[in-house]
Amino acid sequence: MTLRRKLLAVTAAPALLVAAVPAAYAATAHPQAARTTLAGNVLPGLGAHAVRTGDLASSDRISVAVSLAPRDAKGLDAFVAQVSDPHSAQYGHYLTKAQFAARYGRSDADVKKVTDYLRGHGLTVGTAHSGNLLVDAHGTAAQVQRAFGAHLSTWKDSSTGRSFYANDAAPTLPTGIASLVTAVSGLDNRAQLHHQAPASVTPHNGPGGGYTPAQIKGGYNVGGTYTGSGQKVALLEFDGFQQSNITTYDSHYGLSSAAPTVQKVDGGSGPLGGGQVEVELDIEVINAVAPGAAITVFEGPNSDAGEVETYQAIVDSGIPVTSISWGLAETERTSANISAVDAVFKQGAAEGLSFFAASGDSGSDDAGTGGTSVDYPASDPYVTGVGGTTLTVTSANAWSRETAWSGGGGGKSSVFAIPSWQTPVQKSQGGGKRQVPDVAALANPSPGVSIYSQGSWGQVGGTSAAAPEWAAFAAVYNQQAAAAGHARLGAADPALYAASGTGFHDITSGSNGAYSAGTGWDFTTGWGSYNAATLAAKLLSQ
Repeated sequence: MTLRRKLLAVTAAPALLVAAVPAAYAATAHPQAARTTLAGNVLPGLGAHAVRTGDLASSDRISVAVSLAPRDAKGLDAFVAQVSDPHSAQYGHYLTKAQFAARYGRSDADVKKVTDYLRGHGLTVGTAHSGNLLVDAHGTAAQVQRAFGAHLSTWKDSSTGRSFYANDAAPTLPTGIASLVTAVSGLDNRAQLHHQAPASVTPHNGPGGGYTPAQIKGGYNVGGTYTGSGQKVALLEFDGFQQSNITTYDSHYGLSSAAPTVQKVDGGSGPLGGGQVEVELDIEVINAVAPGAAITVFEGPNSDAGEVETYQAIVDSGIPVTSISWGLAETERTSANISAVDAVFKQGAAEGLSFFAASGDSGSDDAGTGGTSVDYPASDPYVTGVGGTTLTVTSANAWSRETAWSGGGGGKSSVFAIPSWQTPVQKSQGGGKRQVPDVAALANPSPGVSIYSQGSWGQVGGTSAAAPEWAAFAAVYNQQAAAAGHARLGAADPALYAASGTGFHDITSGSNGAYSAGTGWDFTTGWGSYNAATLAAKLLSQ
């Protein structure tokens, strides 16, 4: 899929009563209280790329997510490195949610300082999530502006014409509160994550074109012994789906998958929109490869705060594998937004959770500016970035050949330094930065994958098909690992890189624009696609 589509912003919420000011924090509301600026929480180059059109109405409703600094941040980094390293004695000894909170989360007293402050400014405080590192709140624009010392204006994007709101300058907090806070998400709604949409191409074996479950499983050597039974997979989504479409797909292909569970975050994603095909693609690809896995669809608002809160809800659930088909170029995000989402992924890594994210469908220029850029969260060190390939299978549904897909995202991060587990394949073009993608799978819309969506059969592609193909493998692997008495995969990259290419189809031809495929790891397909049986055996032996 190649279309970028924008979805809803922050939606209106019912009026709420203003909470009384807690006595302990009444003084912090005084305008003379010393305040500290929160760096990275304002859109870069706002005035250069948009025109201010006025003040945001004081009665408009806004949701924010306040990220808190972990205790012993260096210790957390060291723990995640050890628990994810197959050569470490701590490998696979993940923390429970309670253990994470006790070791690295803020104390209840610290959380209370923050929540009392927010309530003292009239905001309604929601959930303090597992880990004690994220607090949700909502209120009027006037209340948000007072709490965070930031004026909110309305703007119009100079290139797209889209209207949005944003804080004119970085927010501030009383120094005693600011020392606990790393980011505030929700002060603007300019950035909305994109997904890809169906492409019209020549049909293959599916009723409307695209590879069937048998062709995908055969191409990647997924046997029939392990189906993902007893395993759980989460899908991050900003739109909904219709179960009747999923049922039609499963019935046609003889799949006995259970109906997905839906968990709405912050009221959910709203009415069905253009992203419906994305959600149904994700569900059906998981069912195709791992039909025994139980799927939970997390539907949240497509907004700055909604993204953070939906990822946190997934981590709170403890579901071991997540597929992510929504993203945005690093350069289109604030550093605070990336920091907030990264913190959630890091908690997930400490607790043994795997995240697989599409690397984008714009080749080496994810931002579409004529340069090179990569998609986030595929570039996050705690996420496995999944690039795209063109897969050819034989008449017996076996792997035949595979090339890099021209649309598959890849390149170097502008935010993250190269992780230690990636240094063995460090490239000079990477400039010492995190290199993307890590792996790849079928993404080219020709052949694409067969899906049933919005009442008809279709053929789709994009790295948003490749991400669930890898998430499904992780579910199948976790079932096999559990049967063998091994730990689940967890943050997958250190183990995948330790495999040094064993269990992968090394893809050596094709280009995504600025980069070309070659022997071993490359910026187009990472290590390549998986041979499920061989890769699982390698991972179990490490």
